[in-house]
Amino acid sequence: QVQLVESGGGLVQPGGSLRLSCAASGSIFSITTMGWYRRAPGKQRELVATAISGGSTNYADSVRGRFAISRDDAKNTVYLQMNSLKPEDTAVYYCYANIVSPSYYPLNYWGPGTQVTVSS
Repeated sequence: QVQLVESGGGLVQPGGSLRLSCAASGSIFSITTMGWYRRAPGKQRELVATAISGGSTNYADSVRGRFAISRDDAKNTVYLQMNSLKPEDTAVYYCYANIVSPSYYPLNYWGPGTQVTVSS
């Protein structure tokens, strides 16, 4: 079994910063992609950022230049540094990982989500 545990959400004023963390644990051989998605009230879930093993990253246009994704593969952890936050960044943020098991079988996993609220 694999678990993703997120932390770091909360309430922040516009222009502020937050750092989200997501740690994967369990039966892991390797992790190919880790990333973050979000779902704002009344909207569909959308990609925020992904980081592929080897260093390649991808960002949604709406966060590029403000958010930064990074990985610590030794800790099976992905981070999302969020700067210059806007009210429209308010959403539940979900961690995502594509994990290869010790039997070399890849599966997608999701964390339970962490609330980020940007408001004055």
